[in-house]
Amino acid sequence: MQKSNNAIIEECRKSNQLAQMQVYDAYCDAMYNITCRYLNQEDAKDAMQEGFLKAFINIKSYKPEFSFGAWLKRIMINQCIDILKKRTLKFIEVDIEYLKLVEDDNWNVDQMISKAQIENAIEQLSDKYKLVVKLYLKEGYDHEEISQILSIPIKTSRTHLRRGRLQLKELLKNKRYGTGY
Repeated sequence: MQKSNNAIIEECRKSNQLAQMQVYDAYCDAMYNITCRYLNQEDAKDAMQEGFLKAFINIKSYKPEFSFGAWLKRIMINQCIDILKKRTLKFIEVDIEYLKLVEDDNWNVDQMISKAQIENAIEQLSDKYKLVVKLYLKEGYDHEEISQILSIPIKTSRTHLRRGRLQLKELLKNKRYGTGY
């Protein structure tokens, strides 16, 4: 980009299409990779296009004290979540008052298990767990942020992450003993 990032963003706020194309060109690959984490390739392309449209429509709400890329990433993830919700992804609030909440951040896996095998196992999780696991592990969001993004209680986010981790552990257990792929 010829101009500074802030100058281009200012031009985008004025609906300058050349500036919008520069922003699109600069961020489209990264945003496509993000949408592919949640959707198949065709849906990811659609989500990315819709996300950019939303970003340009709402660019006046962007605050320069935050990274533009992070702001755009949030829009893309929310777009993916909207698509998943339209597919009747249902989150249920879990009443866990009677359960003892255990914080177990042990995500260690056997060194013989590849990243591809882990990602494949994540894709096998049930949708509600898969989404929380991806937001937590891949995007680095904490439970408060996940609860805001998905409009679920924090304790539900924690429960879905814990159950997703347990499912993931079970799926990967076969790999450790050589009975998996």
